[in-house]
Amino acid sequence: MCGKQKLFGIIGGDKRQLFLAESLLRDGHKVALAGFGRLRDQGFDNLSGVEAAVLYSDAVILPLPSVRADRSLNAPLSSKSIFFSDAEIEILRRKPVFAAMRDRLLRAYPKLEGAQVYDYAARDDFAVLNAVPTAEGAVETAMREYEGTIFGSRSLVVGFGRIGKILAKMLASLGSSVTVCARKPRDFAYIEALGYRAKNTASLSVIHGYDLIFNTVPALIFDEALLKNTDRSALIIDLASLPGGVDFESARALGIDARRALGLPGKCAPKSAGEIIKKTVFSIIEEVNR
Repeated sequence: MCGKQKLFGIIGGDKRQLFLAESLLRDGHKVALAGFGRLRDQGFDNLSGVEAAVLYSDAVILPLPSVRADRSLNAPLSSKSIFFSDAEIEILRRKPVFAAMRDRLLRAYPKLEGAQVYDYAARDDFAVLNAVPTAEGAVETAMREYEGTIFGSRSLVVGFGRIGKILAKMLASLGSSVTVCARKPRDFAYIEALGYRAKNTASLSVIHGYDLIFNTVPALIFDEALLKNTDRSALIIDLASLPGGVDFESARALGIDARRALGLPGKCAPKSAGEIIKKTVFSIIEEVNR
């Protein structure tokens, strides 16, 4: 599919999908953008209705996340809520659909069960590539919200997964003294080999001496008990997916500045994020066509 011209229906999304469309056009493909009604007066080409994008496309690409809690498509640039009709779902069942958070999409539209629905956001290659703009966005957030400089600061990164690894390296390269929390002995060895200090997440009970704290773990790490033993002057930036890893209500009550930072690739680096979606979708297509 990638080697010859195809029409991709991009339905819903934000700036990431606009850059995705631009990249596909540069590659020689055709694009139908649906769910971007607010851009109609701004000179955007390739705008389409949802029905036409579904009907005439060779494949459909949905945003991240694909649907909201009310079953509507995640389409912040649409002038109205968008729901797939039964007729559109029947058409979608007969063509490849690339979605993020596939399970949520199937709960909203169970008739897509058994169809060619591929979850690009669940893949390791997407997660690794997406960790870079996420980490950059976290650093940007710290630069904006912290009253000091990253250089000379003391940073704590909780979690040594994809984002934690890249974030720790970025902070260290900017001159921050970095400590990383992890659980596995292998991770402790890597952390120390890379020149960072190591802490065991399981034994966190007191957090003193840090200016910046970044949480990447999608579990409640910073509960009320831990927050009571955390420096009030620290800035906490929670990067974990909802429900997150910080008790924000307790943080407010204790006077701790805690910020939730979600969707950073789309906010801080939409062009790169769009390229990552394209690269992952094309990888799926190549694997399916082997």
